[in-house]
Amino acid sequence: MKNIKKGWQREKYSNSLPEVFSSINIPKDAGFWRKLFAFAGPGLMVAVGYMDPGNWATDIAGGAQFGYTLLSVILISNLFAIVLQHLSLKLGIVAERDLAQACRDHFNPTTNFILWVFCEIAIAACDLAEVIGSAIALNLLFGIPLTWGVVITVIDVFLILFLQAKGFRYLESIVAGLIFVILGCFIYEIILSKPDIFPILSSLVPQKEIVTNPSMLYIAIGILGATVMPHNLYLHSSIIQTRNYERTSFGKEAIKFATIDSTASLFLAFFINAAILIVAAATFHTTGNQDIADIHDAHKMLAPILGTTFASIFFAVALLASGQNSTLTGTLAGQIVMEGFLNIRLKPWLRRLITRLIAVIPALIVTIIYGEQGTTDLLVLSQVILSMQLSFAVVPLVMFTGSKLKMGEFVNKPWLQISVWIIAAIIIALNLYLLVETFFGS
Repeated sequence: MKNIKKGWQREKYSNSLPEVFSSINIPKDAGFWRKLFAFAGPGLMVAVGYMDPGNWATDIAGGAQFGYTLLSVILISNLFAIVLQHLSLKLGIVAERDLAQACRDHFNPTTNFILWVFCEIAIAACDLAEVIGSAIALNLLFGIPLTWGVVITVIDVFLILFLQAKGFRYLESIVAGLIFVILGCFIYEIILSKPDIFPILSSLVPQKEIVTNPSMLYIAIGILGATVMPHNLYLHSSIIQTRNYERTSFGKEAIKFATIDSTASLFLAFFINAAILIVAAATFHTTGNQDIADIHDAHKMLAPILGTTFASIFFAVALLASGQNSTLTGTLAGQIVMEGFLNIRLKPWLRRLITRLIAVIPALIVTIIYGEQGTTDLLVLSQVILSMQLSFAVVPLVMFTGSKLKMGEFVNKPWLQISVWIIAAIIIALNLYLLVETFFGS
């Protein structure tokens, strides 16, 4: 793609995730389905961030308090995510840079350093949600104290290293397997909770009261903030480059297949997020338990209301799978961000250990001092921090993919450019509102 090189200030200094760059072959003369299978994987790894433990708290609270009404918010958030992830994979394929490398090329060192710090804070916040989610799941399933559950999550680091050493396809397969565990658990929960189909379908259309009811609006913005993940935009632009497609103007084909993979995977994430809210609505809202607001409460009440202990067990298994999955992708994003912004290459085990300890230490302190309630509050705070960082990832991405110099013939079409700036403006405005309400609201 020589025609776009002039849009960048300097030559690319190294490949993104060099140890797995271009390591998965794409068959040249194969049919549509074989090629799609070869491209499948990065979308599922990105989809994980859209169903991590941080999303659970907002979905449970939304379903318990307001029934199915906020399903339309999950759908809209997902559509935003589909568009933004398309831009991310397009940047990776066309520019052969991940978003962090693109920022390093475009901005001055001071701006880059600030962006890097914000991004590291977001990854630490995301990792915090995963640590807490996994610890809560271990506590619910095996009665392991939260403190020990937090410590056990450090072992995840070594699991990731082992898997990546085997090859990137192994990592993708584990992630896909865990996603289908979560999916299976929630299909079971939905069958048990017997939700009403017609109210669910009508709730996919936005209702006026979402905006007019302040408490509903607050949770709606929380759902949006928890759904679109900043680190995923860095992650996707990198891991799409693990495919060994032709690095020519035939990149169009790579963009097509990668977008199908990403869109299908994010609809799977939509189904899982919607399922969490539907189960909460059908189980708690309809039985007068509207005050259920966190994971512990939901787990405790599922069995007595639905009449089987399997409901609580499957809920906790899905939570554990969600926490483990998010760990795999969050630590990868940490490596991409550090190498892309700073061009610092640490040994993978050291990089991941640092990322995990940044999350484990505050989680450990809060768990020891405040216990269960403290971890719930920390989970909510982690989502607020993610909301704060989101704009700093979305705006550069929209800028770069809208630049004719940088993207050549693959630049965003005018209708797409207008759409993504509107999406960026909505995300920024809603997240500012969420921050003001969180810190200064009554």
